[in-house]
Amino acid sequence: MPLQLPPPVNPQRLSPAESRERTVGFFQGLGVDVPLPASAERPDAYSSLVRAIVSSAVVTSSRVSCTITISPAVANQYNTLHGGAVAAVAEAIGMACARAAAGDKEMFLGELSTAYLAAARLNSEVDVEAQILRKGRSVVVTTIDFRLKDTKRLCYTSRATFYIMPMASL
Repeated sequence: MPLQLPPPVNPQRLSPAESRERTVGFFQGLGVDVPLPASAERPDAYSSLVRAIVSSAVVTSSRVSCTITISPAVANQYNTLHGGAVAAVAEAIGMACARAAAGDKEMFLGELSTAYLAAARLNSEVDVEAQILRKGRSVVVTTIDFRLKDTKRLCYTSRATFYIMPMASL
């Protein structure tokens, strides 16, 4: 006798209008429908935001370290450092480290991976340190660690790969 399977469970079906209403409600709850402030519309708003939270930078030939303060401008709805801000700081500090090691060569970010291990709370200070993992003729790989200043607990860690632009041979 063949094995008898139970009849499939019929999941609740939403009409397209109900589905759209729930989706819009979800995004409104996140604050997506709130217009951006005029300062965010400037072409350099991204760089200004990163520069605004970074302080006390120390640069050597293979290491860059600084401190960031978690302000409301870079906090998410849980009052912790926004994941996008983590990536933006990692890219900026990683690029500074790569430039310190490779000189003023033109380069671009090829890959950025980040592990979000713990949260940095609003108004806390975080030590950020980037160092060179590998430096070659056409690539520089950096690692960027974010540690809470008071406990030294590792919050985020990133790895960035920068590609050096080849020189034109004219």
